[in-house]
Amino acid sequence: MKYLIVLGDGMADNGIPELDGKTPLEYADTPTMDKYAKMSEIGMVHTIPDGMSPGSDTANLSVLGYDPEKYYSGRSPLEALSIGVDMKSTDVALRCNLVTLSDGECAYEDRTIIDHSSGEISTEDAAVLIEAVRRELEDDIYKFYVGTSYRHLTIWDGGEVVSLTPPHDVLGQKIGQYLPEQPKLREMMKKSYDILSAHPINKARIEKGLNPANSLWFWGAGTRPALISFSEKTGHTGAMISAVDLLKGIAIGAGMKVVAVEGANGGLNTNYEGKADAAVDALLNGGCDFAYIHLEAPDEMGHQGSYERKVKSIENLDQRIVKRVIERMEQSGEEFRMLILPDHPTPVAIRTHVSDPVPYMLYDSTDRQAHDWLYNEREAEASGNYIAQGHTIIDHLFKKDA
Repeated sequence: MKYLIVLGDGMADNGIPELDGKTPLEYADTPTMDKYAKMSEIGMVHTIPDGMSPGSDTANLSVLGYDPEKYYSGRSPLEALSIGVDMKSTDVALRCNLVTLSDGECAYEDRTIIDHSSGEISTEDAAVLIEAVRRELEDDIYKFYVGTSYRHLTIWDGGEVVSLTPPHDVLGQKIGQYLPEQPKLREMMKKSYDILSAHPINKARIEKGLNPANSLWFWGAGTRPALISFSEKTGHTGAMISAVDLLKGIAIGAGMKVVAVEGANGGLNTNYEGKADAAVDALLNGGCDFAYIHLEAPDEMGHQGSYERKVKSIENLDQRIVKRVIERMEQSGEEFRMLILPDHPTPVAIRTHVSDPVPYMLYDSTDRQAHDWLYNEREAEASGNYIAQGHTIIDHLFKKDA
């Protein structure tokens, strides 16, 4: 038996008036999931423990079977694993986003966050900008490391796990009340605006009508993580397919195989087919019996507040990942179980994460059920199936709760 999880990051949502009151998942054209939902179990799962922040870090740990209340030590340390930064026990890691702040003649504190992802800036351009910041701001205490697209890393030697606000929670708002209380972090963010707003890359982006990456934004502080081996925990060998450093870091920390896919970029125009093929190849030829396909695009479109693009990302997941995976697995003759779900909702109306339960769909090629339902939030809730502790859903996939 082979096992897969297909995770649409932030895919769940609320009803949207422009979509006739439907959610993007309800509204999207998803013939593959519609077909296989009728043969599957559907239900709701609560991936975020009460009192914890509804981030992709806590939620994906939960889906992979790691109780966040036990294993979570911060988001950025997981990304540090992916980048290859060997943290000391005294280090604190910080996510270091490149964001777009409003321009004009005003104090830094009076600017607003226009875009938390700087127009999904390329990693190549971002690397040049981070290098410019490094030359001006790096010292023996604060070190800067390039990640992917707008997502980068700062290591604070002998630092504190301070309270910091994610930039996607501040979209369209003045930033003053959300800036770090720690003076040095606040100072570096202010200086970064002067460095980056004058950089040729950002001047060129503005001329092209693109959002400039004109400021750093620190958040997600944490200490070195300690995850037990995924194979030791579950008895299964796993592969991670994701464009996002967070997911790669979780996989590295858990001793899973990380499969790089050319053209996978965490955006709407990622290499969907390459991700599907990488997962199937890991199962059929790579010595793994479990594969995790993580798709960032629905979450990014939710943060952008675009219901049209979020619908498109879900249609791509259905027709370019799920369909391809099922066709290749069926052609191989391998028996398989596949779980499809979001990690958390990212409603386009508020452009940030919430802790509400999310819909799941569990298909077993050896136990095709007969139902009339479709896979979406409304019908999953109506099914009456509910998993209260998200970190147990992987046991459900592996039939350990049978």
